[in-house]
Amino acid sequence: MNIDGVPIDEISVGEVPVEGRCDPRFAEVRTAFAANFARHGEVGGAVTVIAHGDVVVDLVGGWADAERSRPWRADTLVDVYSVGKAIVGLLLLQQIDAGLVGLDDPIASVWPEFGAAGKAEATIRHALCHRAGVPAIHETLTDDDLWQWDVMAGALAATAPWFTPGTRHTYHTNTYGHLIGELIHRITGDLPGARLDALAADLGADVYVGLPPALHDRCADIIWAPGDAPPRADVTAMGDDARMVWQSYFNPPGYSSVGVVNSARWRSAQVPSTNTHATSTGIAQIYQGLLETDRLLSPGLLAEAASAQSTGWCPVLGEDVTFGLGFKPTTDRRPFGPNPGAFGHFGTGGAVGFADPLGGVAFGYAMNHVIPRWQSRRNRSLIDAVYRCL
Repeated sequence: MNIDGVPIDEISVGEVPVEGRCDPRFAEVRTAFAANFARHGEVGGAVTVIAHGDVVVDLVGGWADAERSRPWRADTLVDVYSVGKAIVGLLLLQQIDAGLVGLDDPIASVWPEFGAAGKAEATIRHALCHRAGVPAIHETLTDDDLWQWDVMAGALAATAPWFTPGTRHTYHTNTYGHLIGELIHRITGDLPGARLDALAADLGADVYVGLPPALHDRCADIIWAPGDAPPRADVTAMGDDARMVWQSYFNPPGYSSVGVVNSARWRSAQVPSTNTHATSTGIAQIYQGLLETDRLLSPGLLAEAASAQSTGWCPVLGEDVTFGLGFKPTTDRRPFGPNPGAFGHFGTGGAVGFADPLGGVAFGYAMNHVIPRWQSRRNRSLIDAVYRCL
């Protein structure tokens, strides 16, 4: 068996530390994990695979910092970016399951301020599948605003929609967390971090939105090529869609984490679409919980959430995409393995979590060397290796 044309027994991780456990039946996953360091520029990361309820792979390797002075440990936490969108979506879906709100209820029925400026007809379903019309905020915001939940939610509620809600979709790359999170807040009285703490405690999962300061020492540093500050642009010279895309990433300037990602304020804040911190094991445990009937969601609602709700061109992602409700269904362009019915979410740089009901697989992968795309040779090689072993 080869990896990139090289026999398995010739691949070495050199001086990169790799630790953890791996069922012998899944030895190819360990080989692929090692190859990511030896051949594909991985700095630090972890992968966890649960198959039919059993943890068969739980590996960590590499370094938690750019200086390669801190080895990645089993309890190392890292920002997993948009992997958190599915998690905050799950928290809202649980409120729907409990009968506290309906999928097709207007957002304004629980968050009256959101009905402003032509958004009265936007529904909770629209919010969950990126059709709510607010992928960016119009009001110019600062990073000081980013740390204040009520300021961010208020600015989002006041924003005029960039398109009529429900008529198209556009990936709400950063606003998704405040949109879905404020719905959770209005329905339950809790910010999403508190709801996630309760869910994670039940599963024994290390997953957080708004990381307690006592846990910051466990964080890996994100290593991100774009630089330390957001780029500058004259948004007044842009067309509507171009301005919408730009502001979705950089209003506030640090909304996508650029320039703030390894700071204590970023780790402590609640930006659920972008700054969920987790271990790979924690991610896999959440998806394992979704595979267990009625544990986290009822089967009917989970099936609806994991199915295509909106398909078409997305100006933010620059391609045709398919969205479910919080989750992304598996597609040919971004597959979660070979089986139909799998669902999950990728994050910037390649972090990913997914569940495959047909294969009985729950999968989590987290890393700190961010490359500017979701799917990469690193996560693809790990997922492919899992399915060769099943």
